[in-house]
Amino acid sequence: MLRVLSFLLLFSLPLAATAPATAQSVARASTGLDPRLDQAADDPAMRPLKVVIVARGGRVLAERGFHGHSPAESTNIKSASKSIISALVGIAIDKDLLKGPDQKIASILKADLPESPDPRLNDITIGNLLSMQTGLDRMSGPNYGRWVSSRNWVRFALSQPFVDQPGGEMLYSTASTHLLSAILTKVSRRSTLALAQEWLGPVDGFRIGAWERDPQGIYLGGNQMAMSARSLLAFGELYRNSGKTAEGRQVIPADWISQSWQHRTNSRFSGDEYGYGWFTRQIGGEQVHFAWGYGGQMLYIVPSLDLTVVMTSEESGPSARNGYRDLLHGLLADIIGAVRAA
Repeated sequence: MLRVLSFLLLFSLPLAATAPATAQSVARASTGLDPRLDQAADDPAMRPLKVVIVARGGRVLAERGFHGHSPAESTNIKSASKSIISALVGIAIDKDLLKGPDQKIASILKADLPESPDPRLNDITIGNLLSMQTGLDRMSGPNYGRWVSSRNWVRFALSQPFVDQPGGEMLYSTASTHLLSAILTKVSRRSTLALAQEWLGPVDGFRIGAWERDPQGIYLGGNQMAMSARSLLAFGELYRNSGKTAEGRQVIPADWISQSWQHRTNSRFSGDEYGYGWFTRQIGGEQVHFAWGYGGQMLYIVPSLDLTVVMTSEESGPSARNGYRDLLHGLLADIIGAVRAA
């Protein structure tokens, strides 16, 4: 396919051997690229695509910005940030700030429980929040606006009616990951941003820029987070490398990564498997774990090929209903084919 040929050509060009490529090295590598790569990027169906970065075994193979965009510029990674919240929860458990996925949340968030709480609130666990199985009506999609318009997002989320039992079907809801952000803030007495800066700070290249907060000052767990594609790659490399930095420092417990990628439920929209903040599906004949944000903000990990791929897109439109997300999956399949053939 056209994209396979284009990426094969990219792989044949000299790039930095270990560290992520600098803007200057990318510019030199891109000089003289076959015009077909630009033609593929100019395909109207792929017009939202901003950046693609491909790394294998810690070595950047390709890094390209499209339509005037740069791998170093910040973008709103939307719900791809749910995977970062999951990482912070895993680290908090390792630091004994939380007991584990089976810990009940009601005692932590008791100040924001309804006056006459549904008894099932006492059954919701940290794991239920991570896997979107609280049973509470979801605060994404058509309900998102009224949720973020409320005076207290945590209290509003906990006051929603149950539409399933805790541990039941997946009900994709940004409120679930926001409750995790509130829990992290409560147990650590620090902001979620401060925790991310400290706990993920050892990861070279990782940085969170702007990040929205709720009326109580709690950082929005699972949305409205600004990161560059390079920073998202640095985070993905941490997961590909079993929680270790390139220097060998264990930042996220390896067993937490395994737990996060374990199949716990399925999306009723796509059928994809879901764990703790990560989707899983077969793409290009390989098992792929991925973070996915509105508009087409993608972080793919392909363990069998030591492959980490980042794709960022314009965040102004959906990516599922219009088929754009599937085009990105198809582009990843082409990259996987090119990596195998290289």
